[in-house]
Amino acid sequence: MKTRRTKISELLKSEQTNIDVHVKGWVRTKRGNKHVNFIALNDGSTINNIQIVADPNSISEDILKKVTTGASIAVNGKLVESQGSGQSVEVHAETIEILGVADPEKYPLQPKKHSFEFLREIAHLRPRTNTFSAVLRMRHAMSFAVHKFFNEKGFNYMHTPIITGSDAEGAGEMFRVTTLDAKNPPLKEDGSVDYSEDFFEKETNLTVSGQLEGELGALAVGEIYTFGPTFRAENSNTTRHLAEFWMIEPEMAFYDLEDNMDLAEEFLKYLVQYALDNCADDLAFLESRLIDEEKNKPANEKSEMTLTEKLRFVAENDFERVTYTDAIDILRNSKPNKKKKFQYPVEGWGTDLQSEHERYLVEKHFKKPVILTNYPKDIKAFYMRMDDDGKTVSAMDILFPGIGEIVGGSQREERLDILMSRMTEMGIPHEEMDWYLDTRRYGTVPHSGFGLGFERLMIFVTGLGNIRDVIPFPRTPGNAEF
Repeated sequence: MKTRRTKISELLKSEQTNIDVHVKGWVRTKRGNKHVNFIALNDGSTINNIQIVADPNSISEDILKKVTTGASIAVNGKLVESQGSGQSVEVHAETIEILGVADPEKYPLQPKKHSFEFLREIAHLRPRTNTFSAVLRMRHAMSFAVHKFFNEKGFNYMHTPIITGSDAEGAGEMFRVTTLDAKNPPLKEDGSVDYSEDFFEKETNLTVSGQLEGELGALAVGEIYTFGPTFRAENSNTTRHLAEFWMIEPEMAFYDLEDNMDLAEEFLKYLVQYALDNCADDLAFLESRLIDEEKNKPANEKSEMTLTEKLRFVAENDFERVTYTDAIDILRNSKPNKKKKFQYPVEGWGTDLQSEHERYLVEKHFKKPVILTNYPKDIKAFYMRMDDDGKTVSAMDILFPGIGEIVGGSQREERLDILMSRMTEMGIPHEEMDWYLDTRRYGTVPHSGFGLGFERLMIFVTGLGNIRDVIPFPRTPGNAEF
């Protein structure tokens, strides 16, 4: 009878020994001599390898020659207590089958340190490294936690369109979707492109947000969330921007700004605690990698907290709630601003806050996560509810240590006349958004929502410094491999 393959994660937790096992995976390293070979095998189920002990008297030299870093093998053997340090059990091989060879002269992931820049050049192979396999497992864990949280709250998961005719942000940085011939598009008499001959008979784009359509769902079934890909044609070559990324956007009927903040804080704490409770091995590896990476940095560039300390900092602290106006006063009077140490000086009310300002508020001033509220209307989107002062809107951004803003949201403007006035003010045509305005014409209610960039969350929970390293296939200017 064929022995069932057992995942390495299960073998390493096994309380039984001296049992026959069948294990498959990829070789990380092989060392040894003419008397014994030690093979570190990994199948992706855990950050940890299992040691395969191979006796050259039992396994042929021809087979052992092909057991090189990157090769895939199947092993039948006995799971026994390990005599060496570093693992509790190991497998004594009785047979080894080579499933796939990896030429050591050509395989690029040899057992040595590789830079992130090099690994981005071979993104198709980088999931086989410890760091990127940890990222993939943690992306799964965090995705599952997102759905678990909202399901337990009674929210409905809503699929909003990826191809859309609207620009939710009003920023215009969108990828066009068309079937027209790029070299010879049909033209109108005035020389402009005639989109009536396109597939959708109008201009369409990849979505920048599922929010507006999400509002339609919330104003029918109460509470929804979206979790899907979004796209920005923003020519930003930074460590914080991607052209394709994933967004989580809940929208809730009958929620005011306070309710919105309460939910967002609870959500973020839940996700961070889920990582602490369920990703211990991967977090321990990523934390030690980060500590090792920072050894050669100057003191002022080193993190003040370890990765797990940073996660606990969020999970265990109540978020400080402060208005934008008060935050500007704090920043304007801060030492870094007075001594001109901010790259972007804070000169007064109306300043659009940068990451350095957000991090100062979290890490230096309040020493806890911060929710900033009531921003100037001129630096926020048209759909945010106007405050009574006529100058600010009921917006909120949540700021985290290390990265600054992680969540942005608001109470939505439910009053038809004020919403239409804001759209006119910002040059957004009413006729294109008539479907959206209908929700304010018929049975409007106070409602709120927020957006969490999934890759921003992944940067936070993994401790990695570049957003391109927390998504399997990053899409950035000039880069659309695979």
